[in-house]
Amino acid sequence: MATLLSVNVGLPKDVEWQGRTVHTGIWKHPVEGPRLVRRLNVDGDGQGDLSGHGGEQRAVFVYQVGSYAHWQDHFGRHDFEYGQFGENFTVHGLSDQDVCVGDRYRIGEAEFEVTQPRVTCYRVGLRMGEPELPALLVAHRRPGFYFRVIREGHVRAGDQIVPTRIGRHRISVADIDALLYLPGRDIAQLRLAVDIPALSPGWQQSFRDLLDSADNETRAVAQPVGTEPGWPGFRPLRVSRLVAETATVESIYLTPDDEAPLAEAKAGQYLTVRAAGAGQPPPVRSYSLSSTPEGDTYRISVKRESQGRVSTFLHTHLQPGSLLEVAAPRGDFVLTEGTEPVILISAGVGVTPVLAMLHQLAAAGSDREVWWIQAARDASQHAFADETRRLLSLLPNAHEQIFYTAANAVAPQGQPVSLGRPSRAALAGLGLPIDATAYICGPASFMQDISDALQQLGLAPAHLRTEVFGALPAINPGIVGSRPRQPHQPPGQPGPGPGVTFARSGLTVGWSNDYRPVLELADACDVPTRWSCRTGVCHTCITPILSGDVAYDPEPLELPDPQDVLICCARPESDVVVDL
Repeated sequence: MATLLSVNVGLPKDVEWQGRTVHTGIWKHPVEGPRLVRRLNVDGDGQGDLSGHGGEQRAVFVYQVGSYAHWQDHFGRHDFEYGQFGENFTVHGLSDQDVCVGDRYRIGEAEFEVTQPRVTCYRVGLRMGEPELPALLVAHRRPGFYFRVIREGHVRAGDQIVPTRIGRHRISVADIDALLYLPGRDIAQLRLAVDIPALSPGWQQSFRDLLDSADNETRAVAQPVGTEPGWPGFRPLRVSRLVAETATVESIYLTPDDEAPLAEAKAGQYLTVRAAGAGQPPPVRSYSLSSTPEGDTYRISVKRESQGRVSTFLHTHLQPGSLLEVAAPRGDFVLTEGTEPVILISAGVGVTPVLAMLHQLAAAGSDREVWWIQAARDASQHAFADETRRLLSLLPNAHEQIFYTAANAVAPQGQPVSLGRPSRAALAGLGLPIDATAYICGPASFMQDISDALQQLGLAPAHLRTEVFGALPAINPGIVGSRPRQPHQPPGQPGPGPGVTFARSGLTVGWSNDYRPVLELADACDVPTRWSCRTGVCHTCITPILSGDVAYDPEPLELPDPQDVLICCARPESDVVVDL
């Protein structure tokens, strides 16, 4: 019979790691005597990062002494003690291959239900002094698992573990873990997994997303073998026309410089431009397409910023016939199909992606309810005013509201223009449909304020979509006490290796073998990054790669799509441009 060998607890503490401070509760130690297990925790225990650990679905973490023996042999170590893997319960029996999600067990006075495998996280590698351990836990099919507390009560080392219920569909912890993290997924088993009531909501949603992706791939028209949408890297496009939209915004029309056609673009996507001549190495910037492609023509619209090196170059040096190096359209801030109302809301030059969406709706003669809300400083800086009114006139259920925000602005008579900002009160007065999907683009503070206001008016958070051209918000679980800094060159002499360009941060850095993966270089440059396992398992760090080649060390358990890179284990083999 399975047995509880040790009860382990530990409160979160700060640990120094790679020049940062990590707040973590992974240091657990055995305790004597009985311990009360409550709905959210074992008495005396705590977690440092509640987004990934702890809570009702992850109240108790379980690891097996059989896996201890496995890792002792693998690493050639004999210094392990109970709690070493961050577990609350060290058990004899209950292997990950035998225990199934939804199984229930009685231990002492308490009863528990298996909810999910361990969340793959770098901190177990930190605790063990084995950085590659998060990937090995998955690859060796020994992740451990979490209990939900069905009935509270006292437990103690030596208690027998008694099965009380069998989980639906009998899918083991190891198999559930493999469905999320390993390639070659069994789609039929995925469908069974989402039908396990005990499986935690987070894992259920991840599996639904995988099923949606699989279904979309099945429905999609197959690409010819050896081809990808768009084109690899950067391609020269020729400037066919320049149009001044306002004193500071200029539209640039781009056509092919060869016989190859342009890639189809979705409304809301952007082009990344490498501006040779604007600096050395050539700086890279991204600009939304401001209309749907017309034949073999793209249009981007660029605002000249007072300190903008690239925007100034584009405004002052381009002329019809000039060449620009351009990466293929990309981005997931796109207009989705549906019948629900649409709110297109922007500020300043943030109008460009939602203007492309308006073009698509007008071209389709959509009968959806469409709300066009635009903020500009005044009439002189109200870009695309005539164009948007023409497009809105083609839509039978369109509404328009413009906001002029400058203190001395004047509202033209007979036009839907209000003075002031689009505040919550101003938006409330419009009678916006709460079942709409809203597409929001503008400065970060504007997008946050508008998102908050629309949620307060009743729109669901899942129906609010925003476009961010600067650095994305960082995901660095457990890191505390660090303040965001402007991206910069790393300390010391520039590396002699390939150039690594962080496109969103406007930074190019010479590669040095002092860094193992690109992620470490980004950390050294204070480029905002998103990661969790740091070993190529969780794909949190997945990043579009615009050009160049990388090699992986260690090899990820599942390779990303060719247009993406896992920066936590990638090293450049040539000059690369990544969307960070």
